[in-house]
Amino acid sequence: MRTPLVAAALALVTSPRLAAQGFRQRDFDAYVARGLDRLQTPGAAIAVVKDGRVVFAKGYGMRALGDTGRVDAHTLFQIASNTKAFTTAALAILADEGKLSWDDPVTKFLPGFALYDPYVTRELTVRDLVTHRSGLGLGAGDLLWFHSSYTRAEIAYRIRFARPASSFRSAYAYDNVLYIVAGEIVPAVAALTWDDFVTRRIFLPLGMAETGTTIASFTSSRNAAAPHAVERGTLQIVPIDSVDNTAPAGGIVSNVTDLAKWLICRLDSGRYAGGRLFSERQARELWSGQTILPITDPEPPLAGLRPSFAEYALGWRLRDYRGRKLVTHTGGLAGMSSQITLVPSEKLGIVILTNSEADLMAALSYRLLDDFLGAGPRTDWVAAFVRAAQLDRARADSTVRANRAARDSLSKPSLPLERYAGRYHDELYGDAGVALEGGRLVLRFGRSPAFVGDLEHWQYDTFIARWRAPHLEDAYVAFALNPDGSIDRFRMAAVSPVADFSFDYQDLEFRPLKP
Repeated sequence: MRTPLVAAALALVTSPRLAAQGFRQRDFDAYVARGLDRLQTPGAAIAVVKDGRVVFAKGYGMRALGDTGRVDAHTLFQIASNTKAFTTAALAILADEGKLSWDDPVTKFLPGFALYDPYVTRELTVRDLVTHRSGLGLGAGDLLWFHSSYTRAEIAYRIRFARPASSFRSAYAYDNVLYIVAGEIVPAVAALTWDDFVTRRIFLPLGMAETGTTIASFTSSRNAAAPHAVERGTLQIVPIDSVDNTAPAGGIVSNVTDLAKWLICRLDSGRYAGGRLFSERQARELWSGQTILPITDPEPPLAGLRPSFAEYALGWRLRDYRGRKLVTHTGGLAGMSSQITLVPSEKLGIVILTNSEADLMAALSYRLLDDFLGAGPRTDWVAAFVRAAQLDRARADSTVRANRAARDSLSKPSLPLERYAGRYHDELYGDAGVALEGGRLVLRFGRSPAFVGDLEHWQYDTFIARWRAPHLEDAYVAFALNPDGSIDRFRMAAVSPVADFSFDYQDLEFRPLKP
């Protein structure tokens, strides 16, 4: 059994008041070690701030399997969607300077921007860009940036071809692409790239000297965590998600030492030693609910986490826990998961960065909340999240088995394989090609080099794309024929019911290009 290694603390300040509330560093360290093991996570970095001070900032476990390098408080992680709060903070700074208003139309700053519906294009505001209520479906357009060569400007242009899933402002559906568009507003009004703006106007004032906005700042570091995930039942290192083209939505690289400074600033309404990032008014605006989030019943082991209210603010989620309002967000990329949790009424902030895709960051966040909020009987959140993951996986496996049992394994493709080969085009994504190589079909996405998949026949005119690159979700590829037997189109869907929503294959419809 793997034994996690516990790194030394950067700082440890535990007051009698905190101890009385239930936090014991030694007990928590042991709990983290157990969580790393049970939730199959090589390493984690954690910081807690309270009343404007760092209570502790500490690393646990290993940066990479098979390596002796330990995680410490300076180890870099990809923070993924926790980047979104930096993008909204940048917009708040610009709003203070009178360069934009949250309710300005996006086309005021980006005249060439459009969505599928002309009415939505005209009415969409800066606020709408960052509150997940545009009418686009969950993760719409993510395959535009995921392992692709598209630039931010190209992605912002192509999202006009994504068909809406609901009416404008009627429903919540998390998306990343409109945060890319929000990032494009920054150079339009500030004459600085998004990267330069957040570096100069946020990182530098707060002293976040080890934080960056590019994948190069991550891969060039000698103290960076490697991403890990469970592949075919085994925990292993997986390829790094390069997200420079979606940086305003999820590209920041940081550590808990720097993020503790960010939390202290946010808990003090944007103040820092020597000044302010943004005004008190903007601080309130950023944490004001904008979009109602649906409340569903969690898995039974997590029933205690069902909130009484849930909203999305400007780059943050709002909810309640044990009678307190939480301001929180999570982040996830291949092999990386993170969570930031703030309790404004208690001046309490927690950041947890991990190098796996498990829910360890959530389990440890709630353990710390219970400790510092002086909750009643303690829940074993590690055990609860382990059991919830088991239930989720069992349900997914059951669905896959049912699909396999219903398959007509004796069926054959309607056409000779070479008839499926050719060049195809989807309005949203662009071009793809199907080629016959060595007696089997191979699918290639034109702008995404990682997406090269061998097409394994499933049934009738449906194949499964088995991507050659690791850690990409297999996809059904279903061809439809015209009455004359020619190919009309092919559509796609993820094979696994628990595939990440960024594999938005279902939004694509590829049609043959004429020779």
